[in-house]
This record gives sequence, structure tokens and C-alpha cells, in this order.
Amino acid sequence: MKMKNLMTMTMAAMAFVLGMSSCSSSNDDAPEAAVASQVAGSYSGNEVVMVNNEESSNETKTYEITKATDTSIDMVIPQIGMGGMMTIPAVSVKGIALTKDGNTIKGTLAKYEGAIKTADGSEKAYTISNLTILFSGKNVATTFSEKYGKMPFNLETTFTGTKK
Repeated sequence: MKMKNLMTMTMAAMAFVLGMSSCSSSNDDAPEAAVASQVAGSYSGNEVVMVNNEESSNETKTYEITKATDTSIDMVIPQIGMGGMMTIPAVSVKGIALTKDGNTIKGTLAKYEGAIKTADGSEKAYTISNLTILFSGKNVATTFSEKYGKMPFNLETTFTGTKK
């Protein structure tokens, strides 16, 4: 699958999420929960990982979203299992800023750098960049690029899921 197809899939996934918007509450006097509280939870769905314009992984995964502040979230990206030494452990992304427009909540983050201990006790750096996450009702769609350790190529990931 080429990058053009990944972009088409990403746009279709985001259109799906936006199209699944729920209607606004009939009780306009009720205070609205902090935007981060509205989206915190576990989301299960399809994750597609592309490496060097080739599909590397297409699996059902669960992403964990937690409230960091009223207007930001942290996200745990699940492990990518390529087998043995090719397994990339789960990584955290912190401080994803949220905005709300109607029934859609959008999170963006240009770049996040972290390090994680591997199974052998060594530490590897990772970078998450160009992260966009859209929430609409119980649906989520996210895209991001991940650079892990000294891998020569970025992992280009698209995830679409539903809140458990």
C-alpha cells in the first residue's frame, strides 16, 4: 500500500469519526465536563502501521487516553509486535493539547520525545511527531509518525476506534 492510499484511508477514517457526531444534549443548563474528561478512557479499534510506504502491521489494538489537565491528555500507544527483537514496546505521549469545535474534540502535538526501558534493560529514545487525534462521541481517529531507537524509517500510524 502506498503513502497515497494511507492518506486516503486516514481522511476516510477522520470523515467517519466526524460523521458519527452525537447530537448535543437537550439539557443546555448542565455544565459541560472538562474537555479532557470527556475523552479519557480506553479505545479499541484498528491500527495500521506503515514502514517505508509498506503496510507493516494491521491489527486490533487498545489505546489508553488519560486526563492530564482540563484541556490536555496523555496517550499510551500500544506495543507493536513484530516478533523478538523487532517488538516495539508501548510508549507514552504526554501533553496533547485539546480544542473543541461543536461536537468534535481535536488534539494536536507537533513533537514529543521520550525514552523507554527495553526488555533487556537498555534505554531507547523515541519521538512521536505530527500527531492529530479527533474525537466525536465515542469514536476516535488518530494519525502520527513514530521514530524508535535507531530504526532507519519512521512508523506512520493510523488508528480508528471506539470507546469501551
